[in-house]
This record gives sequence, structure tokens and C-alpha cells, in this order.
Amino acid sequence: MSIVWIWNMVCFMMDIIAYFMSCFKVGHTDDGENEERKKRQKHDEDYFTSYAGICVHEEMLSDTIRTNAYRYAILKNYESIRGKVVADIGAGTGILSVFCIQAGAKKVYAIEASDIAKQTQAIVDENKMTDRIEVVHNTVEKVIFPEKLDVIVSEWMGYCLFYESMLPCVLQCRDRWLRKDGEMFPSMASLYIAPFTDNDYDNRLDFWSEIQSVYKLSMECMKPYARKSISKQVHVTSISPDSIQAYAEQICHLNLKTATADDLQNVQKDFTFHCFGQSNIHGFTTWFDVGFPESITLTTSPYAEQTHWSQTLFYIDDPCAVIQDTVIKGSISIKPHIDAHRFLDICITYQIGDGPTHYKTYLMNDCIT
Repeated sequence: MSIVWIWNMVCFMMDIIAYFMSCFKVGHTDDGENEERKKRQKHDEDYFTSYAGICVHEEMLSDTIRTNAYRYAILKNYESIRGKVVADIGAGTGILSVFCIQAGAKKVYAIEASDIAKQTQAIVDENKMTDRIEVVHNTVEKVIFPEKLDVIVSEWMGYCLFYESMLPCVLQCRDRWLRKDGEMFPSMASLYIAPFTDNDYDNRLDFWSEIQSVYKLSMECMKPYARKSISKQVHVTSISPDSIQAYAEQICHLNLKTATADDLQNVQKDFTFHCFGQSNIHGFTTWFDVGFPESITLTTSPYAEQTHWSQTLFYIDDPCAVIQDTVIKGSISIKPHIDAHRFLDICITYQIGDGPTHYKTYLMNDCIT
């Protein structure tokens, strides 16, 4: 019976005692605060439930660009891992934990909050690594490690980098448990934005005109509604390099050894683009890079091989024609949603050429298309 398991059981019992004490607490209670706590707990429960299913793990493991980038980074940096204590945060199936053992890690704590942890343990057993990989079925915030960590490994990135808001948990673990000279995998992250054109956009709208010839009735009135529906949702899809209509600008760059949770509460950046040529601007797209020690990079750029993250697209309400060197000025802000912290509130302000300034908000939630 491991020390980590005992500590986690102690914490679990303390949570139960605290709960029953709160039930009998005399005096003023903040119902609003309790309601917010319940909402957050429900939101987290739904999030972890989604990772207990098989589909999300099939998608991630099928992404060979993602998985091989981590494998290469871990094995390439074996000197930083050999004989060291590692935490794999959000371990999933445990594949990154296994890579760390292959790189010579002395001990890996595979932290997984969802019920997939049972399968993680089965995979560890199947690969005869039970003596060096300890699966901990808990949220990392509640884990009390019996020793300091030399390395933290985590695949925390979501769409538009910050979706799912897993990074704050990783940073909290870093602050509490990582040695001062410890390593982070990845060690840095950058987010980019650029305007894009969608060559299929008009075809989507023309669908409503074609109803006339197919069913002998008109649905032209659906076009404005379709345009509004497209621009309302956040879209995650892969676009071609030809769709990018200006050089990308960096929204943020994070050093993951020094970044703080406060840095993530409202990421903001002004941008200025100079368009490549004549086209229609349909919106803005984002992608990200993460970097590992030894100058190893995993990118989700449209100029690179496709990953399961693809690119994140934010359509504007009314596409706008541009020519070469048309200037697009504006700003973007990204922050956790006030009621559901794993979702994102994204605001984009933009002016195309001499046109009016537009302000558009997007809720990045489970309705991503």
C-alpha cells in the first residue's frame, strides 16, 4: 500500500468530515457562494466524465504528430529524466508515463481524475511497470506527493490553447511540488492569430438557393440566418495555408516555469495585419506551438502537418473584401467563462481598412463545430 494512496485516503476522509461539519454549521451561510461551488463541481464532473470515454483517447492516440512529439521530446531529454521522479498530470491511458520510464525515470506518478484511471492501471500492469508507475485516481490539486518532483509532464493544451483550462492545475502542482531546478514538459507555449478566407463559405449559403430547384419552394430568407449561425459558433477544423491572408501575430508567449495562474485570467493582445492580396476576409483563426527542452516543438499551425487540435476559427458576421496591403487592426481577449471555467469567453475587436470598428464575442463551449 503506497504512501500516496494513504495520503489520498486521508484527504478523502477529511473532505467527508468537512462536508458533514458544514451541514451542521450554525450561523450565516453564503447561498450564492455555495451555488457557485456546486456549478463548478458539476462542470468539472462533466469534464472528467468526458475523459472516461474511449473516443477522446482514440482521437489523441491516433494523432501521431502529437504523440510522437512527446515521445521524441522525452527520449531526447533522457538525461533530465533518468533516475528522476516524474508526475504525469492528466495521464489518460498513461502513454506519456510509459515514455518516461523508457527514458529511465525512477518513479512516475500518473495522475488521472477520470475513471479511465482504471484502464491506465491495467495498461501499466500489462507493460510490467507497476513497480515504477503509480496510478493516482484523483485531481492533481488533491494529491499529496511523498517527495518533491524533478519533472512534470502534461498534455494540457486545448483548442485555442486554453480551452478546458487545465493549465492552472499544472502550474499549481509546479508551485507546490516541483524542485527549483526541475523541468516542465512542455516548457513554453505560444498562441497565434491571423485573418482567413473560406472558399466554401458562399457554397454553404448557396445551398439555400438550390432548395428552389430541388423542392420547388424558396428559402432565400434562410441565408441571413445561416450567416449568423456560422459566425455565432466557434469552429475547429483544419484549413489550408492558402486560406491565411496575412502574416500571423503572436497573442501570447508563456514560459511554463515562471507563468502564473493570474497570467491566464485575461490574455489580451492588439494586432495589425497587412493583407496579402485580393480576397474576402471571413474571420480570424488561431493556432499554437508548445516547446520542449532541446528545442523540440509541437505545432498546430496550418503550415504544418495536421493534428487533432486543427485550427480554431472565429467567423465575423459580414465577410469583407480586401486588396493587397489592406490594414486590419484590432485586439483579442481570452479568459475563462465566469460560470464554467473550462469554457472560454473570447472577444475580438477589428477594423478592416477604413470601415467601422466591430466588436464580437464568442463563447467557446461544448458546442464547438
